[in-house]
Amino acid sequence: MSSATQSTFAPPVMEARRWLDGVHFPDARPLINVSQAAPVDLPPEPMRRAMADLVVNEPQAHLYGPVLGLPALRAEVAQQWSAAYAGAIAPHQVAITSGCNQAFAATISAIANAGDEVLLPTPWYFNHKMWLDMAGIAATPIPTGASLLPDPDVARRLITPRTRAIALVTPNNPAGVEYPAELVLAFFKLAQEHGIKLIVDETYRDFHSQSGAPHALFQQADWQGTLVHLYSFSKAFRLTGHRVGAIITTPALLGECEKFLDTVAICPNQLGQFSALWGLQNLRDWLAGERLEILARRAAIETHMPMLAVQGWCLKGCGAYFAYLEHPFDMASDTLAQALVAEAGILALPGTMFTPVADRGGARHLRIAFANIDAQGIAELFARLAALRFSLAPPSVAK
Repeated sequence: MSSATQSTFAPPVMEARRWLDGVHFPDARPLINVSQAAPVDLPPEPMRRAMADLVVNEPQAHLYGPVLGLPALRAEVAQQWSAAYAGAIAPHQVAITSGCNQAFAATISAIANAGDEVLLPTPWYFNHKMWLDMAGIAATPIPTGASLLPDPDVARRLITPRTRAIALVTPNNPAGVEYPAELVLAFFKLAQEHGIKLIVDETYRDFHSQSGAPHALFQQADWQGTLVHLYSFSKAFRLTGHRVGAIITTPALLGECEKFLDTVAICPNQLGQFSALWGLQNLRDWLAGERLEILARRAAIETHMPMLAVQGWCLKGCGAYFAYLEHPFDMASDTLAQALVAEAGILALPGTMFTPVADRGGARHLRIAFANIDAQGIAELFARLAALRFSLAPPSVAK
């Protein structure tokens, strides 16, 4: 017997958590968990108070709502995104989903069939790969090399008559790199030329180091015919448990997504939607402060990196919630990541969870998600990594 779910791998974060079973972490050296990007802090207190009021006084928060989302939230997204990207986005071009993963799944279901192909730069976001596997759609890897940036010319050679989309994540999960505006535009033009979709997952856009619009896609003529923009409120407002995301694209495509969304969830979480709307209208200054904190943590990683660099480590990418490190040891990253739990009290994900099985680069890298450790925690993390004394890889393997 086989099934759609058996066509893919186990959820990586859940697998990594099982490595903690039976391991004791003394008070003097508690676990440093850099395995997951989701913030563990609660939404800010003013938002929680507003949510409590919604629970008591907003009847619609407890009832089914429109499949494509709360009209007021769709309108607010359209207005704020139009201003942020210097584009023209209408409410009917916006749909609200139960998180960004569902936004991706709905989009793929609306544009592709089993046997089709979607291009993903590697290292890729594992949930994108998992959904494509379960849908019977081939994930065609776009290798990125040392820069971790995909090359449109390489992607062009990978497009076939079965290709339905190119999916980018920027700032990138897992690599942390921010795709330059001109690179994103080049991929838009490539997709437009071939009549396929460009899916741009901007879950972490609120923590981009660049102020202002990170790209000019919404300024392009007929952007909605090619672009599918995905977003998550989970990271911006710490609404991870309330599952609120968004899609911005053509109304015709949203109509197809509606069929998927109605079948899977009927409507997005109503309380989460009202909360996201309140956040957009009231937490702009607070979110700006959160961005500065994440940028400070990024700077802390860059500051401490020399103590690892002298031992052969290399920082390949750093941005949003992520640092992507090449390690120097004579073992694959999946073995190393499990060894780090007992040896260093660190839980991190190996690069093998973000790459095709045959990709040797995955064995050389670790993803560090620093959403839940501050500058002091980052200093301790780097001190523990610097203290490791595993056997080093031969130079030919390390490179």
